[in-house]
Amino acid sequence: MNFTLDNKKEWFQQIRVLLSPNCDERPADAVIDLVVIHGISLPPGQYGGPYIDQLFTNTLDTAEHKYFLEVGHLKVSAHLLVDRKGDVSQYVPFNLRAWHAGDSEFNGRKTCNDFSIGIEFEGCDEEPYEKIQYEIVAELLKILKSNWPEINNDRIVAHADIASGRKTDPGSAFDWPFFLSLVDDS
Repeated sequence: MNFTLDNKKEWFQQIRVLLSPNCDERPADAVIDLVVIHGISLPPGQYGGPYIDQLFTNTLDTAEHKYFLEVGHLKVSAHLLVDRKGDVSQYVPFNLRAWHAGDSEFNGRKTCNDFSIGIEFEGCDEEPYEKIQYEIVAELLKILKSNWPEINNDRIVAHADIASGRKTDPGSAFDWPFFLSLVDDS
């Protein structure tokens, strides 16, 4: 698929948009120079269904699954989600701060939400992600990198890298060498 950004560099044009209230303004001096890769499945290890959308829009019914009692109160979002089939959803425009990283630090800079883009892969730590997901995110990243030149492959990190000891995603099943070869800077 050929993705394009709108003129304001806020939204991808060819994807599904579902607005999340879980975002706010970036600091005035913020420069987007980091991409954080996440893994998510709701309930854990189960794919498809409306639950990620519901979590990101604060409409998750905690009575539908016992795990939802643990996460239903959270106010979280991401800029993008790529599901197991390669379909893309955008929840937050890039000019705003999505609430994806939480308590985080990269190269001595805290609060990574201020200067990052959050991309969720539908999946879990121990289960291989789908090839189509890597390919779609690589295509999206090439566009993001061309619009935010401060982002390079050294600034594409796992959630676990910036929230050490608190987060593990996208996990050991994420194929970093393959993924980064698709978004190679050369």
